[in-house]
Amino acid sequence: QVQLVESGGGLVQPGGSLRLSCAASGSGFSSYAMGWYRQAPGKQRELVASTNSGYADSVKGRFTISRDNAKNTVYLQMNSLKPEDTAVYYCNARHILLRGYDYWGQGTQVTVSS
Repeated sequence: QVQLVESGGGLVQPGGSLRLSCAASGSGFSSYAMGWYRQAPGKQRELVASTNSGYADSVKGRFTISRDNAKNTVYLQMNSLKPEDTAVYYCNARHILLRGYDYWGQGTQVTVSS
């Protein structure tokens, strides 16, 4: 069992930056591919960045995903934020070998507005 807790969301002006963190509890963190997803009102949840598969086209060059296995934490550095980046951001952990081991955090709100 893996529990994920996101932090770092908030209100930022267009062009600003935020860093999201996702702390994982439980064992075997390094065996999980970590990802960040987002869901805007009225839209489907979409993949933003993954440690295994890279970035959505809409965030390439602006967002960076990284992980610290010693701290069981994954980060999402978001630069040059745009109003269309406004969404609830969710952390995801998916076991790289075993099916069915797929966990989500509770989400953190990111609002980009002047």
